[in-house]
Amino acid sequence: MAPEFNLPFDLDWLNEVRINSQNVSERIRYLSQARSLHDDCRAGWLLRAVTCIDLTTLCGDDTPLKAQRLCSKACNPIKKEILDKLGFNKHVNVAAVCVYPSRVDDCQRALRHCDPKSDVRIASVAGGFPSGQFPLKSRLIEIEEAIEAGATEIDVVINRGLALVGDWQKMYDELIQMRTACGEAKMKCILGVGELDSLKNIYKASLVAMMAGCDFIKTSTGKETVNATLPVGLVMARAIRNFADRTGRKIGFKPAGGIRTYRDVISWQMLMKEELGDEWLDRSLFRIGASALLSDIETELFTIAFKRLPAEGELTTV
Repeated sequence: MAPEFNLPFDLDWLNEVRINSQNVSERIRYLSQARSLHDDCRAGWLLRAVTCIDLTTLCGDDTPLKAQRLCSKACNPIKKEILDKLGFNKHVNVAAVCVYPSRVDDCQRALRHCDPKSDVRIASVAGGFPSGQFPLKSRLIEIEEAIEAGATEIDVVINRGLALVGDWQKMYDELIQMRTACGEAKMKCILGVGELDSLKNIYKASLVAMMAGCDFIKTSTGKETVNATLPVGLVMARAIRNFADRTGRKIGFKPAGGIRTYRDVISWQMLMKEELGDEWLDRSLFRIGASALLSDIETELFTIAFKRLPAEGELTTV
């Protein structure tokens, strides 16, 4: 199926890119200033964050049982007793689970077992994750097989080598083919920002991915030495805003890698609100790639609800 939306490659647009590192630093310093949120307000922000999580396991020891536990946590990420105490009477689940293609079918069965009506999506990394250094033919086959197994979202990865040598046209051509292979599935494009050398390259890679029709741009695979940082997030958010201003199309954003605490996630939510607006606080345009984060959020929600730290067995487990 042809991609729903893409633009012709525009090298002139890329050549316009200028990054003022001092302004980036100053903006992040402003956004990072301590914000005191009342308990009720903080709980609301964190519950919204839960609904935006792509709960992830991308390990060499992933098994069908591990996938089953991941899906169980995805469907019921916060204990009902905590939600009741907070006065929150709606069901809460994460946005998606994110796994390797070989675990997609396991997740599909597990989600049906947990809740046949669950709206938890299945995302699969594909396209040569995490390096992107595989022949294009094999990367496209991997995408197609992940979708055939049941994935409805595909997290592809760019070939960072193309970005580092400035071959933006080839990167665009590859992503167009990946977008076509994804068909109706959402495509999230992982930039691997820790390996792109500069904020300018990160901005340019963001634009190329959006030109090629991706639905989200994502910071990292989680395997790089440097993953999601606020300065990188600011640059990518500005690229999203620039793209929306020129084309009218709103592209989602997904930070991933190193987001472990509830304070981290609130910082990312504040960045989205300040730079892109309230629409980017919803899972349709904002995702958080994480594995350990959910436990810290649940601990904080328990503390807000019961005014004490949780004892063993009082939180959900994976």
